[in-house]
Amino acid sequence: MKSDIEIAQEAQIRPIKDIAAGLGISEDELELYGKYKAKISNECLDRIKGNKNGKLILVTAINPTPAGEGKTTISVGLSQAFAKIGEKAVLALREPSLGPCFGVKGGAAGGGYSQVVPMEDINLHFTGDFHAITAANNLLAALMDNHIHQGNDLRIDTRRVVWKRCMDMNDRALRNIVVGLGDKNDGFVREDHFVITVASEIMAILCLSEDIKDLKDKLSKIIVAYDLDGKAVTAKDLNAVGPMAALLKDAIKPNLVQTLEHTPVIIHGGPFANIAHGCNSVIATRTALKLGDYCITEAGFGADLGAEKFLDIKCRKTGLKPDAVVVVSTIRALKYNAGVAVADLKTENVEALKAGSANLKKHVQNLKQYGVNVAVTINRFADDTDAEIDALKAVCAELDAPFAVSEVFTKGGEGGVELARIVKELCDKPSELKHIYNDSDSLKDKINAICTRIYGAAGVEYSKAAEKELKLLTEQGFSDLPVCMAKTQYSLSDDPKALGAPSGFTVHIREVYVSAGAGFVVAISGSILSMPGLPKAPAAYNIDVSEDGRITGLF
Repeated sequence: MKSDIEIAQEAQIRPIKDIAAGLGISEDELELYGKYKAKISNECLDRIKGNKNGKLILVTAINPTPAGEGKTTISVGLSQAFAKIGEKAVLALREPSLGPCFGVKGGAAGGGYSQVVPMEDINLHFTGDFHAITAANNLLAALMDNHIHQGNDLRIDTRRVVWKRCMDMNDRALRNIVVGLGDKNDGFVREDHFVITVASEIMAILCLSEDIKDLKDKLSKIIVAYDLDGKAVTAKDLNAVGPMAALLKDAIKPNLVQTLEHTPVIIHGGPFANIAHGCNSVIATRTALKLGDYCITEAGFGADLGAEKFLDIKCRKTGLKPDAVVVVSTIRALKYNAGVAVADLKTENVEALKAGSANLKKHVQNLKQYGVNVAVTINRFADDTDAEIDALKAVCAELDAPFAVSEVFTKGGEGGVELARIVKELCDKPSELKHIYNDSDSLKDKINAICTRIYGAAGVEYSKAAEKELKLLTEQGFSDLPVCMAKTQYSLSDDPKALGAPSGFTVHIREVYVSAGAGFVVAISGSILSMPGLPKAPAAYNIDVSEDGRITGLF
């Protein structure tokens, strides 16, 4: 079979104005970025506000493994499959981050015959939204350091600066740095830090904002430092809100592209789920709901991270509620969760499949706690046997979760028709959303609820620094905010090597801080990092461009 990029480059892409026309969007309501991608204008967003909402479908997955699950591929394939059964679906996805594209992933726009195009643009600079977020983040940092240098009227305590610079690339050398070295005119010497752009609070703010007015309100609440009396210093105090919003005025508009089968896709925002809240923008989701009878969206990484944050943060803040949730897995990944070596995953092993299904079971049971309708699907590989698929069907029957085999990677939308019909039926059933904690619960109770009810932990331990910060945040009035857990994606626990469905473990919280603008409290567990590093052989080694401008090496 051809590589993903070969399939994408051979595709006959339609002009984006034609895709928009199918949604009832005129060319005048688009801001074109070439022939095949465009931003949807504010005028269009205002016009469609009165449209009836479609059904909301969330795609999530088991914990990621080296075997691969293909959550985005399923999301794309499902949107194409809805078109095959005569239904109007709009897909809403996150934009890939450059860091992982050049690090491990090598691209993140689906796969095989279920991709979003133009694939190279989406995986690289796209429409510049991430660059705008990076610029706004670093403008705030520059204004703060300039304020300190120019006399520090706000009496910022340079030992308590909490705002970090960012860039959209994996660069471990920037995690901990010293700025201001040189002579007096080079600034005040202090320790500083970088996070990856997708972990910036401004990314979270953009993705949780309803419009420019809401964006500016959230930006104003960002805490950048504390003064010598312990009082929070905000972006508003630094007169940074206006210029940051100016940098973000285009980035806040959602981007329209298409799948290989010309179904519409809105790509906007991209916070990671292991270190941020893991969902595409509220604006993108609402726009897809207004333009289609079905909005298909995805949450980052496994359901313990992405789906939990989608439900407990995004839905809590917006009133959104999924009508159906699809959990994605593969036969290989389930066997890996039973301890089968990667080299042996292609060999039939029904007993290992049953044992590894503990991870799938836990995720399905977790989602059912929320009161939502759940289905299960697998990305089928050629070496998956009928015996293994039958065993997985039995597991899903025990869970009372409809099951479908998906072959959207090799067959496109046609390979997801069975899943589309199952999901459509689920959307017609009553669904509710019960959060696993209340706004009025203490921050510790919220963290405990996530760790025990979702991860399966026996309890939670806090570092002295985390205990101190929790007390301070409670005193400052932030205890009513939801919690965004920063945790390894590879396990339900905070130990990336604990596969399957571990139990009896303790989650260790080493750091807690508030993202006051985004409106949540972040709790960091284990060794999770907000600035990743590159692997020994990064995907960047394989990425190139030919003399005629053709990108190679993305996959």
